Amino acid sequence: MTLDFWVRTNGTWINAISIIAGTISGLLLKKHLPAKMQLIITQGVALITIFIGLQMAGSLTQVKNTRVDGIVLGLIAIAVGGVLGEWWKLEERLYSLGDFIKALFPGSDYFTDGFVASSLLFCVGPMALIGSFNNGLTGNNTILMLKATMDGISAIALSSSYGIGVGFSAIILLLYQGTVSLIAGLLIQVLPNPTNHPCLLLITGVGGLTILGLGLNLLAVTQIRVASLLPSLLIAPLLYLLTIK
Repeated sequence: MTLDFWVRTNGTWINAISIIAGTISGLLLKKHLPAKMQLIITQGVALITIFIGLQMAGSLTQVKNTRVDGIVLGLIAIAVGGVLGEWWKLEERLYSLGDFIKALFPGSDYFTDGFVASSLLFCVGPMALIGSFNNGLTGNNTILMLKATMDGISAIALSSSYGIGVGFSAIILLLYQGTVSLIAGLLIQVLPNPTNHPCLLLITGVGGLTILGLGLNLLAVTQIRVASLLPSLLIAPLLYLLTIK
C-alpha cells in the first residue's frame, strides 16, 4: 500500500490551520473573553484529553502473541521509561529548550512566551507523535483531527493571553509532525499489518496513559512529569520483541 503525500500528512496540515484559526479567533475575542471563560475552555480540553487517553490506553488489552499480558507490558514500559526520563532529565531539558527558544526571539515577551508555550503544548506529547505516526503509516488522521480540534480551542485561550506568537507555533508543528508522518510512511513495507500490529498497539496504549497524565495536569488534579514518560513510547515495542511467542 502506497500513500501519497497529502494522505500521509493531511492531519498535520489541518492541525496547523486549526491553530492559526484559533489564534485569530482569540485575538478577535481578546477583550471579550473573561478569565472564567478561559478557565472553562481549558477544563473542557482537559476532559476531552482524558477521554482520548482512556480510549487509547484500551489498546493494551488488544495486544496478542506475547508471553506477558499487554497491560503488564504497558506498566513495565511506563515504569522503565519514567526512570529513564528522570535519569535523562527530560522535564528539565524541556524547560531549558524553552529558554533557548526565547533567546532566539528578542522583542515582545508576550510574543515569545506565547510562541514557546504553545509550541511545547502542541508538539511535545504522545498525541502529536502517535497521531502523526498513524497518519503516515495508514492514512488514518483521526487522532490528529481530534488533536486539531483541541489545539484550535486551546489556541483561542492562549492567544487571548499571549497574542499572535501562539500562531507561529504552527510552523514548528508542521516541521515536527510532518517529518514523523513521512518517516512513518516508510514503515509500511516493513510491518505486515500496520493497522493492528502489536508494537503499534503497545505504543498507542502507553501513549494513551501519558495523554491521560496531560489531562490530569490540565485539570490541576496533580502534576505528572509527562515529559519524563516519553521514553516509554520507545520501550513498549522493545518489550514486545522480547516477549513475543
